[in-house]
Amino acid sequence: MGLPFLDSFSAAAGRGVWHADELGLADAQVAATGHAALDAELPGGGWPVGAMTELLQSTPEAHVWRLLLPALAQAVQARGGPVVLIGAPYEPCGPSLAAQGLPVEALMWVRSEAQAARLWACEQALRCADVAAVLAWLPQVRVGELRRLQLAAAQHEVLLFVCRPESAAHGASPARLRLQVESCEADSSQIELRILKRRGPPLAAPVMLPARNERMAALLAAARLRRKLRLQQQGTAPVGEAATSATVVRIDAWKGVPNALDRIAVVA
Repeated sequence: MGLPFLDSFSAAAGRGVWHADELGLADAQVAATGHAALDAELPGGGWPVGAMTELLQSTPEAHVWRLLLPALAQAVQARGGPVVLIGAPYEPCGPSLAAQGLPVEALMWVRSEAQAARLWACEQALRCADVAAVLAWLPQVRVGELRRLQLAAAQHEVLLFVCRPESAAHGASPARLRLQVESCEADSSQIELRILKRRGPPLAAPVMLPARNERMAALLAAARLRRKLRLQQQGTAPVGEAATSATVVRIDAWKGVPNALDRIAVVA
């Protein structure tokens, strides 16, 4: 019996080989991000489950909830367990998150300034079968520590998001997916997402997402209009010109303390 031609081996092997100029397929489960434009640029069409996703930002709380809320809410519905927040820079605004599908009782906030304590809490949360997702702020984490978190996420198939400073983009990371998240300088109503690492070719242009959901945008637009009309009635602002001072639209008065969502509800 003759040996098969080399071309036969090449054709068979080629069907299972990922080419670096193509967007790779997910080799594990994914969770839809809730943003169609972003899903289209991610392997498998969503956040990798059982793997680490890094979010690199100039400020630790910027746009995290806007970006992750749809997936976190879906994870809670699917698994029934909590979302564990480790080292969050601000107390989450529970009622605001609940209005967007993430109930207050599904949040577990672990507060600690010590890096070692945050890492320990993160590993324990990843090993808990009831946890739906882990969102950790680890500004001083080292590569070896990230590898341990990546392994724990893989073993227990949990969504893991790690927030780090923008300066970390120049270093190595075991994260399956790395995104740089920043406000769009040309349009404050948009978020720029630069995909620094994925299984696929480099992304030439950033993915643009609305900085606020439709309900929040409508609320801020209504507040802006009310302020403009009030100033016009008082005679302190010319008709046809927008007010230049700022006002804060509080979503609620929950506990009366600053929180991350209040900081984005500023009307220029």
